[in-house]
Amino acid sequence: MSQVWNIGYIPRQQASLIPNNIALIFEDEPITFKELNERSNKMANYLQSTGIKKGDRVAVYLQNCPEFVYLFFGAAKLGLILVPLNLRLVGRELEYQLNNSGSRILFFNAKFLDNVSKIKDDIQVDQDKYIWLPGSDKDAPACPDWAVRLHDHLDKFPITEPVLTEQVFMDDALGIIYTSGVTGAPKGAVVSHSQSFFKVLGLTPSAGAAYGVVFLSQLPLFHSGGLFISLLSCVGRGMTMILREKFDPERFCLDIEKYKANVVFALTTMWRLILDSGMLDKVDRSSVIMSIGGGERTPTALLNQLKEKGIKVGVGYGQTENSAMTVLSYEELQLKPASVGKPREWSDMWIEDANGKKLPPGEIGEIVAIGPKVMSGYWNMPEATAKAIVNGVLHTGDLGYMDEEGYFYIADRAKDMYRSGGENVYPAEIEKVLYDYPRIKHVAIIGVADDKWGETGKAFIVSEDGKPITKEEIYAFLKDKVSKYKYPALVEMIDEMPMTATGKIMKVALKEKHGVRLDKVD
Repeated sequence: MSQVWNIGYIPRQQASLIPNNIALIFEDEPITFKELNERSNKMANYLQSTGIKKGDRVAVYLQNCPEFVYLFFGAAKLGLILVPLNLRLVGRELEYQLNNSGSRILFFNAKFLDNVSKIKDDIQVDQDKYIWLPGSDKDAPACPDWAVRLHDHLDKFPITEPVLTEQVFMDDALGIIYTSGVTGAPKGAVVSHSQSFFKVLGLTPSAGAAYGVVFLSQLPLFHSGGLFISLLSCVGRGMTMILREKFDPERFCLDIEKYKANVVFALTTMWRLILDSGMLDKVDRSSVIMSIGGGERTPTALLNQLKEKGIKVGVGYGQTENSAMTVLSYEELQLKPASVGKPREWSDMWIEDANGKKLPPGEIGEIVAIGPKVMSGYWNMPEATAKAIVNGVLHTGDLGYMDEEGYFYIADRAKDMYRSGGENVYPAEIEKVLYDYPRIKHVAIIGVADDKWGETGKAFIVSEDGKPITKEEIYAFLKDKVSKYKYPALVEMIDEMPMTATGKIMKVALKEKHGVRLDKVD
């Protein structure tokens, strides 16, 4: 059966066009486009041997590594659906995403063995499909008898293109990327081959994307920005991607000089840590022609600090459901410092009121978007999908407005979500857990400004007995229930929670009363 166009075809084509060009340099080891395609084929042939078929979900609980890349493209060639799991997930968070996606096979690093072992009996992964990879941690536990050591089997399989039993089309699902749930249940945004292809097209040659360009990113591949914006765009455009197992600010700076990086991509929190390291001043940065930031509000002072060092960072606005909707260059930021930019290629946006009426410039309403990059929907959540996508239009849940020149501004965030270190955090998810703590009567968490992480959580608590509840008690209760990055950094006891007439907590009143800055339109 011949292969029709899909994301799995991209490495195959690049291997034909530029076989000896370097596609990826992982921990200083180069991988050519020819090698990338052959190893992706080997992975695809291995996946076929496990008995999984088109439409099955492949969960990936791995640190950055070449095998993650081969899995992504190998799964795409077969029409399998990749489920990248946030490495910070533990316990029931991990269990929920594996079961909600119905993943039949799980690839995991040795260092995460304990996390997987604790939920193994409660997830739907096939018993013979726990695939173990060592990773770089020399002290990590050995492969258990209930898991398969990947590298004991992978080399047995051919490097030729897999023989397909079913065609893989552009509208087929490619991946499920989970977002934190406002009500405590994360939603899996389904992205297709077609939507992902338009993300490749969105990184235009004018943005520095072309054969031979060196692209530096240390974002985790489980992150949409690491997998789709960085990796997929690099392979799709024939660029060379510099990747490390994990982010290290000093190494990031050294890699700029060592590999003469042309495009650099880091989230706002990463840029802060890069500046704090002092290493940026010690390396040659003259090769950099474009810098990309984002992930949370980026302070003007931070952008100016980077500009003084020759790094002019542009920012933008996007969601997992529709990434990279707008972009704003550093030069535009000087003219429109509060804006998130204009819609970029393959996106159209406008502002609507509660009745779906399009609003004129200057009026605040919901930001909505349309275009070929919008997700297909939420996995196994038809009601949430119908609410988010109406007649093909994505309702972002974010409030904002547009000026006369077409630049967009964010007035508020979806529900009460805040971004900490580039990760979405929904307070309701943590609040739901904390309400199980016997001494808590009321709890409300809001996002507050933080110099290191951009934003962090502050929990306001009313106790049942009127006695204080310490942060240590809170952390002990949250352990193994939610990821550590979601823990509120600040805890304040209050005597009474502001309530509406219907008994709902008034978070706006909390923010005003406790001096938290509210986003407002000037």
